[in-house]
Amino acid sequence: MSAASRRVSWPRRLRLRATDLVDVFVYLVVLGAFIQLLPGVIAESFLLALLTAVVLKIVLEVVLTVKKATVARLRGARTGATRAVNIATLVLLLPGSKFVVLELVALLFGDAVRLGGFWAVTLLVAVLTLARGLVRSVLDSSPGPHRDTAL
Repeated sequence: MSAASRRVSWPRRLRLRATDLVDVFVYLVVLGAFIQLLPGVIAESFLLALLTAVVLKIVLEVVLTVKKATVARLRGARTGATRAVNIATLVLLLPGSKFVVLELVALLFGDAVRLGGFWAVTLLVAVLTLARGLVRSVLDSSPGPHRDTAL
Protein backbone atom coordinates (compact mmCIF):
# COMPACT_ATOMS: atom_id res chain seq x y z
CA MET A 1 0.00 0.00 0.00
CA SER A 2 1.51 3.34 -1.02
CA ALA A 3 1.78 6.37 1.25
CA ALA A 4 -0.70 8.26 -0.94
CA SER A 5 -3.35 5.55 -0.61
CA ARG A 6 -2.91 5.40 3.21
CA ARG A 7 -3.31 9.16 3.62
CA VAL A 8 -6.35 10.13 5.61
CA SER A 9 -8.60 12.55 3.77
CA TRP A 10 -9.93 15.11 6.25
CA PRO A 11 -13.05 17.09 5.47
CA ARG A 12 -12.22 20.58 4.25
CA ARG A 13 -13.62 22.20 7.42
CA LEU A 14 -11.29 20.13 9.63
CA ARG A 15 -8.05 20.79 7.78
CA LEU A 16 -5.42 22.88 9.48
CA ARG A 17 -4.60 26.01 7.48
CA ALA A 18 -1.68 28.40 7.84
CA THR A 19 -4.08 31.11 9.02
CA ASP A 20 -5.19 28.83 11.86
CA LEU A 21 -1.60 28.55 13.07
CA VAL A 22 -1.11 32.30 12.78
CA ASP A 23 -4.32 32.85 14.76
CA VAL A 24 -3.11 30.53 17.55
CA PHE A 25 0.23 32.35 17.71
CA VAL A 26 -1.52 35.72 17.83
CA TYR A 27 -3.85 34.42 20.54
CA LEU A 28 -0.84 33.12 22.48
CA VAL A 29 0.89 36.50 22.34
CA VAL A 30 -2.26 38.37 23.42
CA LEU A 31 -2.95 35.84 26.18
CA GLY A 32 0.66 36.21 27.35
CA ALA A 33 0.23 39.98 27.52
CA PHE A 34 -2.97 39.56 29.55
CA ILE A 35 -1.18 37.15 31.90
CA GLN A 36 1.53 39.76 32.46
CA LEU A 37 -0.78 42.76 32.81
CA LEU A 38 -3.89 41.48 34.60
CA PRO A 39 -3.42 39.77 37.96
CA GLY A 40 -6.62 37.73 37.56
CA VAL A 41 -5.42 36.06 34.34
CA ILE A 42 -3.15 33.13 35.18
CA ALA A 43 -1.60 30.25 33.26
CA GLU A 44 0.85 28.20 35.26
CA SER A 45 3.05 27.24 32.30
CA PHE A 46 3.74 28.06 28.69
CA LEU A 47 2.19 24.77 27.58
CA LEU A 48 -1.04 25.60 29.40
CA ALA A 49 -1.08 29.05 27.79
CA LEU A 50 -0.59 27.42 24.37
CA LEU A 51 -3.38 24.93 24.98
CA THR A 52 -5.62 27.75 26.20
CA ALA A 53 -4.89 29.65 22.98
CA VAL A 54 -5.94 26.57 20.99
CA VAL A 55 -9.16 26.30 23.02
CA LEU A 56 -9.84 30.00 22.45
CA LYS A 57 -9.28 29.54 18.71
CA ILE A 58 -11.74 26.64 18.53
CA VAL A 59 -14.43 28.33 20.64
CA LEU A 60 -14.13 31.66 18.81
CA GLU A 61 -14.33 29.94 15.40
CA VAL A 62 -17.54 28.17 16.46
CA VAL A 63 -19.00 31.40 17.85
CA LEU A 64 -18.10 33.35 14.69
CA THR A 65 -19.65 30.65 12.49
CA VAL A 66 -22.90 30.68 14.50
CA LYS A 67 -22.92 34.48 14.58
CA LYS A 68 -22.47 34.74 10.79
CA ALA A 69 -25.25 32.23 10.19
CA THR A 70 -27.55 34.08 12.58
CA VAL A 71 -26.84 37.44 10.96
CA ALA A 72 -27.49 35.92 7.52
CA ARG A 73 -30.82 34.52 8.75
CA LEU A 74 -31.63 37.89 10.31
CA ARG A 75 -31.02 39.69 7.02
CA GLY A 76 -33.14 37.18 5.13
CA ALA A 77 -35.97 37.14 7.65
CA ARG A 78 -39.33 38.06 6.23
CA THR A 79 -41.41 38.08 9.40
CA GLY A 80 -41.10 39.95 12.66
CA ALA A 81 -41.12 36.71 14.66
CA THR A 82 -38.17 35.33 12.70
CA ARG A 83 -36.26 38.56 13.21
CA ALA A 84 -37.05 38.55 16.93
CA VAL A 85 -35.76 34.97 17.30
CA ASN A 86 -32.54 35.80 15.44
CA ILE A 87 -31.99 38.98 17.47
CA ALA A 88 -32.58 37.01 20.68
CA THR A 89 -30.07 34.42 19.49
CA LEU A 90 -27.46 37.13 18.95
CA VAL A 91 -28.21 38.75 22.31
CA LEU A 92 -27.72 35.40 24.06
CA LEU A 93 -24.79 34.25 21.91
CA LEU A 94 -22.45 37.18 22.39
CA PRO A 95 -22.31 37.28 26.22
CA GLY A 96 -23.04 33.55 26.49
CA SER A 97 -19.93 32.68 24.56
CA LYS A 98 -17.81 34.35 27.27
CA PHE A 99 -19.34 32.07 29.89
CA VAL A 100 -18.66 29.08 27.62
CA VAL A 101 -14.99 30.12 27.41
CA LEU A 102 -14.74 30.51 31.20
CA GLU A 103 -16.42 27.18 31.95
CA LEU A 104 -14.55 25.23 29.26
CA VAL A 105 -11.17 26.52 30.45
CA ALA A 106 -12.13 25.70 34.05
CA LEU A 107 -13.26 22.22 33.02
CA LEU A 108 -10.15 21.46 30.94
CA PHE A 109 -7.43 23.05 33.05
CA GLY A 110 -8.90 23.49 36.53
CA ASP A 111 -7.08 25.99 38.71
CA ALA A 112 -3.96 25.89 36.51
CA VAL A 113 -5.52 28.45 34.13
CA ARG A 114 -7.77 31.34 35.14
CA LEU A 115 -9.01 33.95 32.71
CA GLY A 116 -10.21 36.40 35.34
CA GLY A 117 -13.93 36.79 35.03
CA PHE A 118 -16.61 37.84 32.61
CA TRP A 119 -15.23 41.34 31.98
CA ALA A 120 -11.63 40.14 31.62
CA VAL A 121 -12.73 37.48 29.12
CA THR A 122 -14.84 40.03 27.25
CA LEU A 123 -11.83 42.32 26.95
CA LEU A 124 -9.61 39.35 26.03
CA VAL A 125 -11.98 38.24 23.25
CA ALA A 126 -12.24 41.81 21.90
CA VAL A 127 -8.44 42.20 21.83
CA LEU A 128 -8.02 38.72 20.31
CA THR A 129 -10.47 39.59 17.54
CA LEU A 130 -8.78 42.94 16.84
CA ALA A 131 -5.29 41.43 16.85
CA ARG A 132 -6.42 38.61 14.57
CA GLY A 133 -7.92 41.10 12.13
CA LEU A 134 -4.82 43.31 12.15
CA VAL A 135 -2.43 40.41 11.57
CA ARG A 136 -4.60 39.00 8.79
CA SER A 137 -4.82 42.41 7.09
CA VAL A 138 -1.03 42.76 7.26
CA LEU A 139 -0.56 39.27 5.83
CA ASP A 140 -3.15 39.86 3.11
CA SER A 141 -1.53 43.14 2.04
CA SER A 142 2.02 41.78 1.99
CA PRO A 143 3.33 40.90 -1.47
CA GLY A 144 3.38 37.20 -2.16
CA PRO A 145 5.89 35.28 -4.25
CA HIS A 146 6.00 36.30 -7.88
CA ARG A 147 4.85 33.37 -9.94
CA ASP A 148 6.09 34.78 -13.22
CA THR A 149 9.69 34.85 -11.96
CA ALA A 150 9.70 31.23 -10.74
CA LEU A 151 11.92 28.84 -12.66
